[in-house]
Amino acid sequence: MWTFRRMLAISWLLKVSNEEVLRRVNQRRELLHTIKIRKVAYLGHVLRHERYELLQLIMMGKVAGRRGAGRRKKSWLRNIREWTGIASAAELFRLAKDRQEFTKLTANLR
Repeated sequence: MWTFRRMLAISWLLKVSNEEVLRRVNQRRELLHTIKIRKVAYLGHVLRHERYELLQLIMMGKVAGRRGAGRRKKSWLRNIREWTGIASAAELFRLAKDRQEFTKLTANLR
């Protein structure tokens, strides 16, 4: 993960931001990228295994009734569709069945 070429000592009194420290050591934030990869990989895992049948039904199903007023919340599946660039959930589910194709999709996230 973190590799420092030299020891970096920055006093808290200097009030240097985290972004500035990362810039000084030529690093980028990796947490969001790690979350994206794990989330997409977990989706593939769930959709490929039979023991998650109930979870698959929940993800693919629709809820009866009307949606409440206000702005829609970001859904877990919607995040994955945006990150992968795949518009339909059905296409995403179809891709997840093929482990090699889904691994390529996961590797190309940024």
